[in-house]
Amino acid sequence: MLFHSSYTALLTPFKDNQIDIEAYRNLIDFQIKNGTNGLVPVGTTGESPTLSHDEHKKLVEVCIEQSNGRVPVIAGAGSNSTSEAVDFVKHGCAAGADGLLVVTPYYNKPTQSGLLAHYNELIKNSNRPIIIYDIPGRSVIKMSDETMAELAKNDLIVGVKDATADLARPTRLQNLIGENFIQLSGEDGTALAYLAAGGHGCISVTANIAPNLLSSMHSAWKQGDINNAQKINKKLMPLHDALFYETSPGPLKYAASLLGICSSEARLPIVEIEEISKKNIHNALKKADLL
Repeated sequence: MLFHSSYTALLTPFKDNQIDIEAYRNLIDFQIKNGTNGLVPVGTTGESPTLSHDEHKKLVEVCIEQSNGRVPVIAGAGSNSTSEAVDFVKHGCAAGADGLLVVTPYYNKPTQSGLLAHYNELIKNSNRPIIIYDIPGRSVIKMSDETMAELAKNDLIVGVKDATADLARPTRLQNLIGENFIQLSGEDGTALAYLAAGGHGCISVTANIAPNLLSSMHSAWKQGDINNAQKINKKLMPLHDALFYETSPGPLKYAASLLGICSSEARLPIVEIEEISKKNIHNALKKADLL
């Protein structure tokens, strides 16, 4: 399986509204040392909507350079503008990404035919595997199983990051597309159940601050140690919940600051989280033995 187990949707550290490259490099090393199976720069958690194109491309390049082949890198390459997404796809390929994560076009609300046209345009401009990112909670539209199956007829469409929390979907897609179509959860709280339904891994927010625990959970699952996987999942559930008390990555940035990973600074319109959320995150980190 090309991409599997625990991948981290990397946050983007900021200092005075500029990318903190040193903290970013340290985060990448921290991830790899703690068993993360792969890295995903400049996705939603990386605050891609508020990055300039130059910043977006720089973060992809630094991630590939710093990881230095130690783990696969799936570069965020999505946009609601097809021409912009093509540009990011071309850049990700040229930079040496192992794969590309492409979100369904947000705000525009394309039809299923529009989604097919969008991804087919990207396929024409790619020489790297593409993971479809289906997140209707942010992009408004949902890709149908049938549209996904149609796209998967092309060898470059290798899988999906599924943030629908529909736990029947992995089994449906296996029946429709086959077991080699890579299914990665985009939702930490249901990731273990997603594996049980036929998924192959998770692109995780929580892994930014708990990479070892999540890597261990996926390893335990693969080895058939269901009890240990459930034990880790139970330990992390309060943290999964706490990281989404407010819009991500605001809570994650605060948790990362408590652990000395980076500052809690995010870009507007993401603002500093409320005191009650800070208290909940602090308690969840203690329950997970991270503080």
